[in-house]
Amino acid sequence: MATDHYRILEKPLITEKSTMMQEQGNRVMFQVKRSANKMQIKDAVQGIFNVTVLDVNTINVKPKTRRFGKHVGQTKAWKKAIVLLKEGDRIDFFEGA
Repeated sequence: MATDHYRILEKPLITEKSTMMQEQGNRVMFQVKRSANKMQIKDAVQGIFNVTVLDVNTINVKPKTRRFGKHVGQTKAWKKAIVLLKEGDRIDFFEGA
């Protein structure tokens, strides 16, 4: 069951916006599997990090057009999850830094 949790959460998103959201609103952002629903994301975050999740918002990020010389292609589409944690719970990505 734990391995399924690690397949759902692909990686945390560490950006300026996500850092501000974590400090001010106790929200954390993850890149998740495109087929994952909100309940699966909630169970995965609670199972891996031992925190209480109050709300999950998801965003489907569309692919962008990119050029490499004369060739035109696209980036892959992916899914972003914004997770609201219970007051007092915290996920530290940079422990000991």
